[in-house]
Amino acid sequence: MAKKSKAKKKVEKAAKKHPVAALVIILLLAALCVGGYFAYRFYLEQNPETSFVLNGPDAYTVAKNSAYEEKGATATYNGKDVSSEIETSYTKDGTPCDTVETAVPGVYQVEYAISYEKLEASLTRLVTVSEYETASFSVSFLELGNKYTGDSVYIKAGDVDILIDAGSRQSSASAIGDFLRQPGNVEDNKLEYVIATHAHQDHIAGFVGTSTVPGIFDQFDTGTIIDFAKTEATSSIYSNYVAKRDAEVASGAKHYTALECYRESVAGAQRVYDLAAGITMEILYQKFYEETAKGNENDYSVALLFTQGNNHYLFTGDLEEDGEASLVAENALPEVVLFKGAHHGSYTANSDALLSVIKPKVVCICCCAGTTEFRPSVGNEFPAQKAIDRLGLYTDKIYVTSLWDPDSASGFRSLNGTITCRSAFGNGLGDFIVHGSVSDTILKETDWFKANRTWPSRAS
Repeated sequence: MAKKSKAKKKVEKAAKKHPVAALVIILLLAALCVGGYFAYRFYLEQNPETSFVLNGPDAYTVAKNSAYEEKGATATYNGKDVSSEIETSYTKDGTPCDTVETAVPGVYQVEYAISYEKLEASLTRLVTVSEYETASFSVSFLELGNKYTGDSVYIKAGDVDILIDAGSRQSSASAIGDFLRQPGNVEDNKLEYVIATHAHQDHIAGFVGTSTVPGIFDQFDTGTIIDFAKTEATSSIYSNYVAKRDAEVASGAKHYTALECYRESVAGAQRVYDLAAGITMEILYQKFYEETAKGNENDYSVALLFTQGNNHYLFTGDLEEDGEASLVAENALPEVVLFKGAHHGSYTANSDALLSVIKPKVVCICCCAGTTEFRPSVGNEFPAQKAIDRLGLYTDKIYVTSLWDPDSASGFRSLNGTITCRSAFGNGLGDFIVHGSVSDTILKETDWFKANRTWPSRAS
């Protein structure tokens, strides 16, 4: 202790004797401390953990006049999301522009740049807006071989085969299978996609079949099965459907619910499937994938939007008013060239809320017109007067598969028959063709309509 006191006295004595030198030493020590801090902070510190990545591919193509979605980029710095620091700029043919404008074909370069502490980088993406021709696309609304109303829709997108539902009864598997095997349809005996919209007999019975008529799952191989996320069904048809579906999965098919697809929550499940050149299938969201529909099985229906170039095609199963309202609220729905009349043309569906958004150009309804099977009250039989009142505000191109005929041996006869809609290029109604296997007559010009329905006076 005495030694330290003696040393301290020597320093104090030296400082008094050489005050300028002491001040210089103090300043040098302070400068070394400050310099050391900055050297550590900016030069000697370990490199921070950083990332800067594109969300999506480096280059892709979008169709002219399609909706453009900026996929963007993300960045992190030492675990902190600094994506808000990214600056985005656009050029087309070397000239700066505000964004990718899909009305103007060409190649756009999108640059993402960031300068944040030690993270300084840039990434580029090319977006080509093209007037490419799409693969051909056809939709067939099938007659089901009996007097019962039900849905079965066959879609061919390029070489890809899709079946939505297989009603109306188990024996309908015969009529459905015969159509699918016609030349030009399912040529490799494989349905790449099967969609079961909900668990009612008139939509799933044909998947099951009978003891003498093999069900659709028995007749064809299947790639991917997408079905309803919720159900309250307890019927034997539903149980048999599940058994047949699971057997198909055991044989190699993939199975997802609509909610798994929309959320992409299971490996392989996708919200949007690329089917062929310029053609996609999108699984839309509606709240009854997750919420209880209070005993209304129809509102569990899977909703699908197909896009071919500039053409859009909407399928909503048997969604009713509440389900349609949710569909509108949860999705940016486009105007559509083709709409499958909801719930067989019921007055409980085809709501103003939906139709005022999608403004359909062509409507095809799967039902036996006039049947009392589900709607016995006058005017409410499929297709209902109230549904026609609403649909007729947008189009008179309404077609119906069959006509209920209790006086005939079969109980039905064809109205339009199986209705096939085709588009070669997905370019509006210019190349869109509607053809019925029995008749091309629109609904309002048929004898049944003239005797049983009226055209809305507000319609053009």
